[in-house]
Amino acid sequence: MLSVAKVQKRNSWRYYVRGVAFGDGRRSARQALKDAQEMAGLPPGVWMGRGLAALGLTAGQEVTERQMELVFGQGRHPDADRIERELLDDGAAPETARLATVLGQPVEEIERRKATPLYALDFVFRPQASLIVLWALGDDRTRRVIERAHERAIETVLRWLEDEVAQTRWSSGRKRAKAPGLVVSRWRHFDNRDGFPLLHDHCLILNRAQRPDGTWGALDTRRLYQHIVAAGTLYTLTMTTEVCEELGLATVPREVTPGLRPVMEVAGVDQDLIDWSSTRREQMAPVLERITDTYVRKHKRLPDERARHGLGWWAAQDTRRAKKTPKPLQQLRAWWRASAILRFGKEMVDGLLERCQAAGTAIRARVRPVVDTVLAAVDVAAVVFTVRRFFARRHVLAEARRHLLETLRGRGFTRGLDDYIADAALSRHARQLTVPVPGRRPPAPDQVTYTADFAWPHRWWVAGVDGKPPRESSRYERARVASLALQNAIRDARILSSVRDGAPAATTSATARADDHNHDQAAPHAVDHPGRDAALTPAQRAAAVQAHQQAAMPEEYLKGRTTDPATWLYTPKNLAKLAAFTQAAEARGRLIADGAKPEPQPPTKDAAADSARQQQHPAQPDQGRGAGPHR
Repeated sequence: MLSVAKVQKRNSWRYYVRGVAFGDGRRSARQALKDAQEMAGLPPGVWMGRGLAALGLTAGQEVTERQMELVFGQGRHPDADRIERELLDDGAAPETARLATVLGQPVEEIERRKATPLYALDFVFRPQASLIVLWALGDDRTRRVIERAHERAIETVLRWLEDEVAQTRWSSGRKRAKAPGLVVSRWRHFDNRDGFPLLHDHCLILNRAQRPDGTWGALDTRRLYQHIVAAGTLYTLTMTTEVCEELGLATVPREVTPGLRPVMEVAGVDQDLIDWSSTRREQMAPVLERITDTYVRKHKRLPDERARHGLGWWAAQDTRRAKKTPKPLQQLRAWWRASAILRFGKEMVDGLLERCQAAGTAIRARVRPVVDTVLAAVDVAAVVFTVRRFFARRHVLAEARRHLLETLRGRGFTRGLDDYIADAALSRHARQLTVPVPGRRPPAPDQVTYTADFAWPHRWWVAGVDGKPPRESSRYERARVASLALQNAIRDARILSSVRDGAPAATTSATARADDHNHDQAAPHAVDHPGRDAALTPAQRAAAVQAHQQAAMPEEYLKGRTTDPATWLYTPKNLAKLAAFTQAAEARGRLIADGAKPEPQPPTKDAAADSARQQQHPAQPDQGRGAGPHR
């Protein structure tokens, strides 16, 4: 998970240098940072990023207190004292010598325009709650595996930002260029302000980068903000996959807020343990519920993703406690273990990893490490379209990474599969809205806006629980239902076609090759079904593909619902339709298993109405939409 905050002049030195650099504690201004860190047993900050070479620094080098003050407190070179002293010795004027150490535009010029200088962005990376529980209560090997995966995931995100996102700008934003690298300082924290486990790293990304001519300028921070969600999903996917592969674990969806996207947690970690470690969530819950209710009454809808972040920030600020005295990790782990044993018992704490591995083994036995890229592209396009209606590639890429996390359940995948699914979703199921203007510079790929021609799903109401009133279905719930409808249609068409023609059901990579005319060769991903018996009949192959897809989908989605069953509203009409659909699906499955050709069923009145709604936007082959036989 990833959150972002601004590092500005009014809070950079006081908060980040004295607090964040000291384990989010309170350090006296008279006490040196290095001495305070050694006394508290805290790790020092380290430098990261490809932009360090231009400043004479190396990755992994320790961050000193003076460097923090110069870089993130004044916007100057980390070795400004030496450079300024040498210039003064050469006879330069004091003001000239000082300006020679400034990176980019001087702070004084920005303040004369009555603007607030932005020194850096604080990217905070933290794992899911279940991984934090394993890290806090597991053995030393488990702790090292999680910490190593955490660090590698951060490095992966920073490399992706440097390769795909980071740009420097000048001339009031009219000129831009790709930034050769970022300058980042990373600070490790172990706990929250209540002393409970919360592994997280603060990565301060300097708002300066080199231009092509060697001078320094500001980053395009708006572009960084636009890619926050995609960066956060990359971190979660990378870290979760490495930990699950290393320890033999798997993930399951956990619904945090009804109607909103579930969080993929490690299977086997009890909810009681998650609640024990999430003290901040318990403190924020009543405040967040109150301000969310106010938001719903004012706007007549649930808050979207951006609004949820804002409401969460307000709830965090309202319940924020004073800073505590930092403690070394060894002492904290001993206290966490004692606290968990007193509350849950020694057997539950000692058997945590064993239970997680047992649950992971059961899930891995039925979920193979394969992805149907055709169905994945449909799912990603349908979800993004229903949630946003108009979207860019970064939104599709973030959803593709969520799809991999939900479908593979922590299994490894080929590098670049998320980009492949995103490109497939855009090329097959999206329609470009941005039109290049003749005589002007064509828009960058991430500046192109898309939409889709899927039918807009209808709204429904969900019954309230615990005395709460009924609520309207969220956009995410409607997106899941729309995606499942499209996937089921494609899946049924595959199975019926294979049975009718007597040909094997299309596997993932074969389907990708047949449907994707934008690639000259097969997708560079091992997404076939390795080790499958080649002597299976066509009906058995088709049934195996369908069984794999059903096993890979989270349990919440198997029956066409996306929230807890207790919160789902079943009307008599919906119950009748669900019963009819279930009976037809079971009959079709029996026929396929027996090798017989299923009889086509006449469409019902409701099915005919639904089909008419789905076809209200006819396919237009010249615009590359849809998943028809020619796409």
